[in-house]
Amino acid sequence: MNTYKKYCPNVFVAKCENEHQKGEIIILTTKYGKEHECEVYNLVGKSNDGSYFYSITRTDGYNAQERAKRKAERLLGYANNADKRSEEAHEKADLSEEKTGIVFGQPILVGHHSERKHRRTIERAWDSLGKAVKESEKAEEYRSRAEYWESRTNDINLSMPESLEYYEYKLEEAKEYHEGLKSGKYEKRHSYSVTYAKKAVNELVKKFDIAKKLWG
Repeated sequence: MNTYKKYCPNVFVAKCENEHQKGEIIILTTKYGKEHECEVYNLVGKSNDGSYFYSITRTDGYNAQERAKRKAERLLGYANNADKRSEEAHEKADLSEEKTGIVFGQPILVGHHSERKHRRTIERAWDSLGKAVKESEKAEEYRSRAEYWESRTNDINLSMPESLEYYEYKLEEAKEYHEGLKSGKYEKRHSYSVTYAKKAVNELVKKFDIAKKLWG
Protein backbone atom coordinates (compact mmCIF):
# COMPACT_ATOMS: atom_id res chain seq x y z
CA MET A 1 0.00 0.00 0.00
CA ASN A 2 1.22 3.51 -0.84
CA THR A 3 0.91 6.06 1.96
CA TYR A 4 1.84 9.65 2.74
CA LYS A 5 5.02 10.55 4.61
CA LYS A 6 6.01 14.03 5.77
CA TYR A 7 9.22 15.09 4.05
CA CYS A 8 9.64 18.68 5.26
CA PRO A 9 7.32 21.56 6.27
CA ASN A 10 4.34 21.74 3.85
CA VAL A 11 5.53 18.71 1.88
CA PHE A 12 4.25 15.13 1.97
CA VAL A 13 5.80 12.50 -0.28
CA ALA A 14 4.61 9.05 -1.26
CA LYS A 15 5.96 6.11 0.70
CA CYS A 16 5.79 3.09 -1.61
CA GLU A 17 6.62 -0.57 -1.25
CA ASN A 18 7.47 -0.87 -4.94
CA GLU A 19 9.58 1.20 -7.32
CA HIS A 20 7.77 3.58 -9.70
CA GLN A 21 8.69 5.72 -12.70
CA LYS A 22 8.27 9.46 -13.23
CA GLY A 23 4.84 10.23 -14.67
CA GLU A 24 3.30 7.04 -13.33
CA ILE A 25 -0.14 7.34 -11.69
CA ILE A 26 -0.45 5.69 -8.29
CA ILE A 27 -3.02 5.59 -5.49
CA LEU A 28 -2.07 6.93 -2.06
CA THR A 29 -4.03 6.12 1.09
CA THR A 30 -4.26 8.59 3.98
CA LYS A 31 -4.17 7.56 7.64
CA TYR A 32 -7.96 8.03 7.61
CA GLY A 33 -8.39 5.53 4.78
CA LYS A 34 -9.10 8.05 2.01
CA GLU A 35 -7.53 7.38 -1.38
CA HIS A 36 -5.99 9.96 -3.73
CA GLU A 37 -4.80 9.49 -7.30
CA CYS A 38 -1.32 11.00 -7.63
CA GLU A 39 1.36 11.47 -10.28
CA VAL A 40 4.92 10.42 -9.45
CA TYR A 41 7.72 12.95 -9.97
CA ASN A 42 11.13 12.20 -8.45
CA LEU A 43 12.64 9.57 -6.21
CA VAL A 44 13.74 11.54 -3.14
CA GLY A 45 14.89 8.74 -0.89
CA LYS A 46 14.90 5.10 0.10
CA SER A 47 14.62 3.70 3.61
CA ASN A 48 16.47 0.78 5.17
CA ASP A 49 13.31 -1.33 5.03
CA GLY A 50 13.23 -0.99 1.25
CA SER A 51 10.51 1.67 0.99
CA TYR A 52 10.75 4.22 -1.82
CA PHE A 53 9.88 7.89 -1.32
CA TYR A 54 8.60 9.95 -4.25
CA SER A 55 7.54 13.55 -4.73
CA ILE A 56 3.99 13.55 -6.02
CA THR A 57 1.11 15.82 -7.04
CA ARG A 58 -2.57 14.97 -6.92
CA THR A 59 -4.18 14.48 -10.32
CA ASP A 60 -7.33 16.32 -9.22
CA GLY A 61 -5.29 19.54 -8.92
CA TYR A 62 -5.69 19.82 -5.16
CA ASN A 63 -2.72 21.66 -3.67
CA ALA A 64 -1.86 24.30 -1.05
CA GLN A 65 -3.54 27.06 -3.06
CA GLU A 66 -6.73 25.05 -3.57
CA ARG A 67 -6.73 24.15 0.12
CA ALA A 68 -6.53 27.83 1.06
CA LYS A 69 -9.32 28.66 -1.39
CA ARG A 70 -11.62 25.99 0.01
CA LYS A 71 -10.91 27.03 3.59
CA ALA A 72 -11.77 30.64 2.74
CA GLU A 73 -15.00 29.59 1.02
CA ARG A 74 -15.99 27.37 3.94
CA LEU A 75 -15.33 30.10 6.49
CA LEU A 76 -17.33 32.63 4.46
CA GLY A 77 -20.19 30.13 4.48
CA TYR A 78 -19.93 29.91 8.27
CA ALA A 79 -19.95 33.72 8.46
CA ASN A 80 -23.08 34.00 6.33
CA ASN A 81 -24.87 31.39 8.45
CA ALA A 82 -23.87 33.22 11.63
CA ASP A 83 -25.21 36.47 10.13
CA LYS A 84 -28.52 34.76 9.41
CA ARG A 85 -28.75 33.40 12.96
CA SER A 86 -27.92 36.87 14.29
CA GLU A 87 -30.69 38.46 12.23
CA GLU A 88 -33.19 35.84 13.35
CA ALA A 89 -32.27 36.33 16.99
CA HIS A 90 -32.47 40.10 16.60
CA GLU A 91 -36.00 39.77 15.25
CA LYS A 92 -36.97 37.69 18.27
CA ALA A 93 -35.62 40.46 20.50
CA ASP A 94 -38.16 42.88 19.03
CA LEU A 95 -40.31 44.25 21.88
CA SER A 96 -42.65 46.26 19.69
CA GLU A 97 -46.38 46.18 20.45
CA GLU A 98 -46.94 44.51 17.10
CA LYS A 99 -44.73 41.58 18.11
CA THR A 100 -45.60 41.25 21.81
CA GLY A 101 -48.99 42.84 22.27
CA ILE A 102 -47.48 44.96 25.04
CA VAL A 103 -47.76 48.72 24.70
CA PHE A 104 -44.32 50.30 24.27
CA GLY A 105 -43.12 51.82 27.55
CA GLN A 106 -45.75 50.08 29.63
CA PRO A 107 -44.32 49.15 33.03
CA ILE A 108 -44.68 45.66 34.48
CA LEU A 109 -47.96 45.55 36.38
CA VAL A 110 -46.92 43.83 39.58
CA GLY A 111 -49.62 41.51 40.82
CA HIS A 112 -51.55 41.72 37.57
CA HIS A 113 -52.23 38.51 35.60
CA SER A 114 -50.02 39.92 32.83
CA GLU A 115 -46.94 40.26 35.07
CA ARG A 116 -45.53 36.78 34.42
CA LYS A 117 -46.01 37.01 30.66
CA HIS A 118 -44.48 40.51 30.59
CA ARG A 119 -41.38 39.37 32.50
CA ARG A 120 -40.95 36.26 30.30
CA THR A 121 -41.26 38.40 27.17
CA ILE A 122 -38.54 40.78 28.36
CA GLU A 123 -36.32 37.91 29.45
CA ARG A 124 -36.64 36.15 26.09
CA ALA A 125 -35.91 39.43 24.32
CA TRP A 126 -32.72 39.97 26.29
CA ASP A 127 -31.64 36.36 25.67
CA SER A 128 -32.29 36.77 21.95
CA LEU A 129 -30.41 40.06 21.85
CA GLY A 130 -27.44 38.42 23.55
CA LYS A 131 -27.53 35.61 20.99
CA ALA A 132 -27.73 38.13 18.15
CA VAL A 133 -24.58 39.87 19.40
CA LYS A 134 -22.78 36.56 19.93
CA GLU A 135 -23.60 35.32 16.43
CA SER A 136 -22.56 38.66 14.93
CA GLU A 137 -19.20 38.37 16.67
CA LYS A 138 -18.82 34.83 15.32
CA ALA A 139 -19.51 36.10 11.80
CA GLU A 140 -16.77 38.72 12.16
CA GLU A 141 -14.32 36.11 13.43
CA TYR A 142 -15.10 33.77 10.53
CA ARG A 143 -14.65 36.61 8.03
CA SER A 144 -11.31 37.55 9.56
CA ARG A 145 -10.10 33.95 9.21
CA ALA A 146 -11.48 33.79 5.67
CA GLU A 147 -9.50 36.91 4.74
CA TYR A 148 -6.33 35.24 6.00
CA TRP A 149 -6.89 32.13 3.85
CA GLU A 150 -7.87 34.26 0.85
CA SER A 151 -4.52 36.01 1.17
CA ARG A 152 -2.81 32.62 0.78
CA THR A 153 -4.58 31.45 -2.37
CA ASN A 154 -1.59 32.51 -4.48
CA ASP A 155 1.12 31.22 -2.14
CA ILE A 156 3.78 28.95 -3.58
CA ASN A 157 5.56 26.45 -1.33
CA LEU A 158 7.75 23.39 -1.71
CA SER A 159 4.77 21.06 -2.14
CA MET A 160 4.24 22.49 -5.65
CA PRO A 161 6.34 21.95 -8.81
CA GLU A 162 6.13 25.71 -9.41
CA SER A 163 8.36 26.16 -6.36
CA LEU A 164 11.45 25.23 -8.41
CA GLU A 165 11.19 28.28 -10.65
CA TYR A 166 9.85 30.43 -7.81
CA TYR A 167 12.73 29.76 -5.39
CA GLU A 168 15.30 30.07 -8.16
CA TYR A 169 14.00 33.58 -8.84
CA LYS A 170 13.77 34.48 -5.14
CA LEU A 171 17.31 33.22 -4.54
CA GLU A 172 18.77 35.34 -7.35
CA GLU A 173 16.82 38.31 -6.05
CA ALA A 174 18.15 37.76 -2.50
CA LYS A 175 21.72 37.35 -3.73
CA GLU A 176 21.52 40.56 -5.73
CA TYR A 177 20.18 42.46 -2.72
CA HIS A 178 22.89 41.02 -0.45
CA GLU A 179 25.64 42.02 -2.84
CA GLY A 180 24.03 45.43 -3.30
CA LEU A 181 24.11 46.05 0.44
CA LYS A 182 27.80 45.17 0.56
CA SER A 183 28.65 47.35 -2.44
CA GLY A 184 26.62 50.32 -1.28
CA LYS A 185 24.05 50.04 -4.08
CA TYR A 186 21.35 49.67 -1.43
CA GLU A 187 21.14 51.61 1.80
CA LYS A 188 21.74 49.69 5.03
CA ARG A 189 18.73 50.34 7.25
CA HIS A 190 20.50 49.08 10.37
CA SER A 191 23.78 47.49 11.44
CA TYR A 192 22.49 43.97 10.82
CA SER A 193 21.18 44.57 7.30
CA VAL A 194 23.97 42.58 5.63
CA THR A 195 23.73 39.79 8.19
CA TYR A 196 19.98 39.42 7.72
CA ALA A 197 20.34 39.56 3.95
CA LYS A 198 22.95 36.78 4.06
CA LYS A 199 20.66 34.72 6.29
CA ALA A 200 17.85 35.15 3.74
CA VAL A 201 20.17 33.93 0.98
CA ASN A 202 21.16 30.85 3.02
CA GLU A 203 17.53 29.96 3.73
CA LEU A 204 16.60 30.30 0.06
CA VAL A 205 19.58 28.16 -0.97
CA LYS A 206 18.21 25.37 1.24
CA LYS A 207 14.69 25.74 -0.19
CA PHE A 208 15.96 25.83 -3.76
CA ASP A 209 18.02 22.68 -3.16
CA ILE A 210 14.95 20.91 -1.78
CA ALA A 211 12.86 22.14 -4.71
CA LYS A 212 15.43 20.73 -7.16
CA LYS A 213 15.35 17.37 -5.42
CA LEU A 214 11.57 17.29 -5.41
CA TRP A 215 10.79 18.75 -8.81
CA GLY A 216 14.00 19.16 -10.80
